Amino acid sequence: MTGRIHSIQSMGTVDGPGVRAVVFMSGCPLRCIYCHNPDTWDFHSGEEYTVNDLAAKILRYKPYIKDGGVTFSGGEPCMQADYLYEVATILKENGLHIAIDTSGVVLNDSVKKLLGVVDLVLLDIKMTTEDEYIRYTRQSLKSAISFLDELENMHKDTWIRHVVVPGINDSIDDIKKLGQLLSGYGCIKKIELLPFKKLCLEKYKKLDIPFQLENTPQMSEERLNKLYKAL
Repeated sequence: MTGRIHSIQSMGTVDGPGVRAVVFMSGCPLRCIYCHNPDTWDFHSGEEYTVNDLAAKILRYKPYIKDGGVTFSGGEPCMQADYLYEVATILKENGLHIAIDTSGVVLNDSVKKLLGVVDLVLLDIKMTTEDEYIRYTRQSLKSAISFLDELENMHKDTWIRHVVVPGINDSIDDIKKLGQLLSGYGCIKKIELLPFKKLCLEKYKKLDIPFQLENTPQMSEERLNKLYKAL
């Protein structure tokens, strides 16, 4: 069995607890207006790895990530769930903490099997209404909430990630809606508000894809702190 990998970051510090290897999977069905990794959208991009080859490459980092772990991101990692299950099983047998960073866009038997060997899910909740979800991601909020419901049923440790974009979802009311949407879920251990940034602009230019938020200001730390208080 093989999977397609866009890239691997050996010493990540923002995608889960501790120092981690971060594997960016190829392919994503969403088209988030603020996407930081448009170069991962193509399901045929990147490099092909066998299960054993990818596991072996990650295990070479074990001395540096043994107190952190590995996070599978993307792209959308759950689109390659069968492959990731095999890789994650090997890594878990070798004592590594396993996380996935997902939009929750797909939930099938293969994904549920993968979740069984995952220690932590970083679930990206993009917007707080169905209309906004479709407008800004081309997918459905219902899918993400169904995924969260499954995580709750599995008692799976979950961190929520929510990118805050000025002029789109950065009002106090927006953040209060997020808090209301997520209330009552015992599986949620942390909510991260991620400030919109434009470090991805060069990627869009290189791919000749218009970046609709090119003229949108970046989120200030002061504003972000105020929004945290509204949760």
